[in-house]
Formats: sequence, structure tokens, C-alpha cells
Amino acid sequence: MLPLSDLVALSQEALLLAVLVSLPVVAIAAAAGLVVAVFQAATQVQDFTLAHLPRLVVVAIALAVLGPWMGAEVAAFAARAFGGG
Repeated sequence: MLPLSDLVALSQEALLLAVLVSLPVVAIAAAAGLVVAVFQAATQVQDFTLAHLPRLVVVAIALAVLGPWMGAEVAAFAARAFGGG
């Protein structure tokens, strides 16, 4: 059984890791949304697919590119948390 201080430290590290791993994808999605919003405001085209499809494609590409790094970070944390490394 882990002492409470170790459990709290692991919990804090897990929350920080969740933010660290998700932040690049969220930032890319926000940037893509901003670009699409500026384009829609400039052209006055209000199409539902134009609002969501580019963001979906950009996020899918970001996940494909950043996925190995994200998985490695989570796997390294799991190894530390479960005593494997």
C-alpha cells in the first residue's frame, strides 16, 4: 500500500501529465477554429461543415503526428506509477 504522500504526488503528476499531453491538440484545434472563424467572417459564408470539417481534419492530423509522443509519455508515467521503472 502506498503512503498517502506518494499517492498525492502521483495524482498531481497524473493531472499535470493529462494537461501536458492534451494541450498541443487543444491549441491546434483552437487555432484551426480561429482561422475558420476569421474566414467565415470575411466571406460571410455560414456553412455547418465549413465550421467543423477543417478542425476535425487538423485535429486528426495532429493526433497522428503527436500520438507516439503522447503514448510514450503516458506509458512512462504508468511504468513509474506501477513500479516498473
